Amino acid sequence: MALIKKFRIKGFKSRLPIAKLENISLSFSSRQILDNISFKLNAGEIVGLLGPNGAGKSTIFNILMGLIKPDFGKVIISNADVTKEPIYVRARKFKIGYVPQYGGFFNDLSLIDNLRSIGEIIIKDERERTSRIHNLISKFALDNVQEVKAKFLSGGQRRKLVICMALLGDPKILLCDEIFAALDVLTIHMLKEILVNLQKEKPEMCIIICEHQARELLSIVDRAMILSNCKIIAEGSPNKLIKDENAKNQYFGDFF
Repeated sequence: MALIKKFRIKGFKSRLPIAKLENISLSFSSRQILDNISFKLNAGEIVGLLGPNGAGKSTIFNILMGLIKPDFGKVIISNADVTKEPIYVRARKFKIGYVPQYGGFFNDLSLIDNLRSIGEIIIKDERERTSRIHNLISKFALDNVQEVKAKFLSGGQRRKLVICMALLGDPKILLCDEIFAALDVLTIHMLKEILVNLQKEKPEMCIIICEHQARELLSIVDRAMILSNCKIIAEGSPNKLIKDENAKNQYFGDFF
């Protein structure tokens, strides 16, 4: 049961980017992680990050969020240089949401209390906070488990909870780290539908997904990048990428 995106955004090439990485380089001790990486993120598109383990995909997410400062280069969000801005400023002022691969919730709190705990920090008005929480619970079909502690939820329900928590702040950039990891086929299909529907509902938002499951990722993204040996070795639409010789030689292989 494959979900293939029926349309792909073409108009983002003419839009101003909502975020840019400019000439980003980073090393840990003597090991080079990223070498002069540059790319743009545009409103309304779903972008994929692919690459072998250790290629620097999660490091790019950490740089975008403000968890790691690069050795060289700039992070630009909404035309502002945020390279030195801490994570809480990027989350609240520059509207970055994050869906981690693991965790991201409080085990001993119920689903609705997890949402309330985040909502109290980022939404001051109580009525607006309550309305947004219940709208998300309804949209993600979590009504029947809203009083269940997070540790007792299924893998798919937990992933939906963390997406809801990230969406509470109405992000302009949504970072999804290995969102399909360790999930069954039906749950992966459900999450893919959620992401494509989010693009339709929030055309001003950019979704960027870091993932190992290339087939699942390429079925829903507008554009993808492949990282290898500290650099972006290929970039473009899914159809373009699977025909790219660098991508085939360094990532996909001959049997993709």
